[in-house]
Amino acid sequence: MSSVLFDTPGPRARRRNLLLGVVATAGVGALTAYVIVRLVDAGQFTAEMWEAFAYDGVQRRIFIGAVDTVKAFALGVFFSLLLGLLLATGRLSDHRVVRWPATALVEFFRAMPLLIMIFALYNTGWLRSCVATVARFLRTELGGAGTWLADNFASPTLWALVIGIALYNGSVQAEILRAGAGAVPRGQREAAYALGMRKTQVTVEVVLPQAVRAMLPSIVSQIVVTLKDTSLGFVIAYEELLYAGKLLAQNTATPSGYPYIPVLLVVGPMYIGMCLTLSTFARRLARRGRQWRPVLRSRSLTPTLTEKPRSQIAP
Repeated sequence: MSSVLFDTPGPRARRRNLLLGVVATAGVGALTAYVIVRLVDAGQFTAEMWEAFAYDGVQRRIFIGAVDTVKAFALGVFFSLLLGLLLATGRLSDHRVVRWPATALVEFFRAMPLLIMIFALYNTGWLRSCVATVARFLRTELGGAGTWLADNFASPTLWALVIGIALYNGSVQAEILRAGAGAVPRGQREAAYALGMRKTQVTVEVVLPQAVRAMLPSIVSQIVVTLKDTSLGFVIAYEELLYAGKLLAQNTATPSGYPYIPVLLVVGPMYIGMCLTLSTFARRLARRGRQWRPVLRSRSLTPTLTEKPRSQIAP
């Protein structure tokens, strides 16, 4: 069977493809075996390398790193989605004074490397002074709750990471939402305008709900990217999961060396597990979204047969 872009391989082509597959598989297997043998010779799989994980302090440090990762991730997702919604609305505006600045911000933050942005924010004095001012206000005005908030959230490293993640991922989410809004059929807007809805009502109540539904897989995929972006916090000494693993690997000396591979085998699956959890949630959400039919509150976008157009209604 053949098509315009693909021809079914003949007997010689099948034998050639099989041979290439066998050679490639053997090459990858040989390389993997060589790496494993070298790691075994370096003592990376000895029992001494894993003894550190039996201590309560090490387990608690890894757990705190995972909690800090989730904390930065939750804040980053919240602010990136909020910023993306605002920038997408600005880019969809008919007013140049709104559309042009929104476009400039989106293009600038999409082009800016996230690592440079995080490092630049961390080295700005205004961020440290703002965080210190907010922490002092929380401790003096809100009592015990304010002290807890200041101790857990008033950190310059946390907010440098969160703001950088929000700016970059927010601009990407804005483009995703704008693409989804462009995919909404034009008749939906025209029907809304025929009912007398304003531009803001059409955007908020008609366009954006359908855009979010259409682009939900892409939105969740970017949220998974946001989770992985939290690992960049180690460059500014934010004590997330990767930073905790790096400290453990560098400060745990054994007769066979430093446990880099055991730390990788512990920290890596934790990241993979969190990403798989988000992906599973996204699939379930998309499955439920396909069963959902957007309803414009109590108003129908399709005029009934008995409804007269506004131009025929006597004043």
